[in-house]
Amino acid sequence: MNQAIEIVEVSPRDGIQNEKKILSTEVKVELIKRAVEAGAPRIEVTSFVNPKLVPQMADAAEVAALLPRDTNTSYIGLALNKRGYEGVVAAGLDEANIVVSASDTFGKRNQGTDTEGTIRNFAEIMSHASTDLKTGVTITTAFGCPFDGEIPLSRLLDVVSRCIETEPFEIGIADTIGVATPADVAERVDAIRQRYPDIPLRLHFHDTRNTGIANAWAAVQAGATTLDASFGGVGGCPFAPRATGNISTEDLLYMLHRSNIDTGMSLQLAIQTAEWIEQQLGKTVPGMVMKAGIFPPADLAERP
Repeated sequence: MNQAIEIVEVSPRDGIQNEKKILSTEVKVELIKRAVEAGAPRIEVTSFVNPKLVPQMADAAEVAALLPRDTNTSYIGLALNKRGYEGVVAAGLDEANIVVSASDTFGKRNQGTDTEGTIRNFAEIMSHASTDLKTGVTITTAFGCPFDGEIPLSRLLDVVSRCIETEPFEIGIADTIGVATPADVAERVDAIRQRYPDIPLRLHFHDTRNTGIANAWAAVQAGATTLDASFGGVGGCPFAPRATGNISTEDLLYMLHRSNIDTGMSLQLAIQTAEWIEQQLGKTVPGMVMKAGIFPPADLAERP
């Protein structure tokens, strides 16, 4: 089990993309600045997608132009196709995260093409990829699809194999609709690591069925190196019915830090940012540690 885990903060993209309240460019940039201050080593700052389908991301280029550049943080842009990738390149971001779907129907709903089509799109992008831009892939619906149901392990491994042929720097495995259990995670992470021990593996969980944090722990135990999370647990997918929030960054930090696993992030600043994004959205967000507080409390030694 790794003694250090890298966190990718996804609240500026996956966290707010499904919100009805459109946040201003300034609020999005402030969220990113807060993530930087909290110590997030990597931040998924936006996505270059059709603004008619995902209006919350319509200002992707503007957000990218206002990012603080004097940091050690790596900024990630998500893209679904070659046009989106070109947007990431033009924005001068550090990484591109390209989406491939393990499910035919979800791929058609999300990207307008089936699994084979998303793999071809990714291969085309990688064949022309900029050497100055780290390009990775996230495989969505890697545990289950709201339309096609179960995704067999054999199918996932086939998709992973096809993606690795194009030499991405990282493979992401996403439980897009929050159906996985720790046993599922252990099985799939182990199977991928057995076949491809040298590829960095990132896991993306949703807490739709209250298994997100348990799944994150299973991924850590199985040898995953990177986990996605979102301040306050905000998030959801516009193309996946009832796909509620991501795992909460501060909840994940609490679990990892109490388990003596380093993240390089500040739990206190993560809590403060979760409280801040709750105010910006004007609604209660799912995060738990932001409500319960850090244990033990800082003032415990002063109490009679």
